[in-house]
Amino acid sequence: MNAEPRDIAAIESLLAFWADAGVDACFEDAAVDRTIVIAPALKAVAKATESVTPAVNTADQTSEARRLANGADTMETLAEAAASFKGCELVGMGARQCVFGRGDPQAPVLIVGEAPGADEDAAGQPFVGKAGKLLDRMLDAAGLTGKVFITNTVFWRPPGNRTPTPQEQAVCAPFVERAFYLMKPRAVLLLGAASTKSVLKTEDGIMRTRGQWKEWRLAEGDVSAPVMPTLHPAFLLRQPQAKRQVWADLLELAAKLDEPPSS
Repeated sequence: MNAEPRDIAAIESLLAFWADAGVDACFEDAAVDRTIVIAPALKAVAKATESVTPAVNTADQTSEARRLANGADTMETLAEAAASFKGCELVGMGARQCVFGRGDPQAPVLIVGEAPGADEDAAGQPFVGKAGKLLDRMLDAAGLTGKVFITNTVFWRPPGNRTPTPQEQAVCAPFVERAFYLMKPRAVLLLGAASTKSVLKTEDGIMRTRGQWKEWRLAEGDVSAPVMPTLHPAFLLRQPQAKRQVWADLLELAAKLDEPPSS
């Protein structure tokens, strides 16, 4: 083939791009039926697949998470326990670090979001990006600054900032429940659908549940608190007109704190 050097360079660059993207085969001149696999090859494929993607025992991972979480008596040691936990699949999916929480561990309000994003993954604290700054401004306007501790249903950034799966949330749930137990907050604010479904064990959408007081009660420890689901601040960045709904929810939350503690 008599190709110009610049054409060869372009082809090499294109091949390098596809190689980086994971493409390791090209079309052939003649069609090949790759659905026909002889028995020995089938066994080899099965063995290779098994070694690459081992079965995940969520029950064992959750049990280990609960063991670590229940051994923590302060929020600081709970954060350390979460950071030492390797049972969540998100740990091996590119996250830089464990992002556990920020705020006052003795605060009357526990806020639970969905998952860390890129900014949070870099800083090591939840809700520090644009959505977090919006949340802080709204909390300040509602008189709730310094009265909250913020965490998420999972502590590692999901790839591409996708929503955490129910399995990932379930494995991390013992740490969230332990934070709830240690704080014994006067009220809980749930941000977004994924957080609401995980904590309240419901399939109802956020538009159905937001603005309505629910209850979160632990199976052990006799700890419970009223829960207010609301829209995630990231949603408000895309739909600013929904801010008034969240503002109403925050005012409800602030008013709840002014009520006398139940005996």
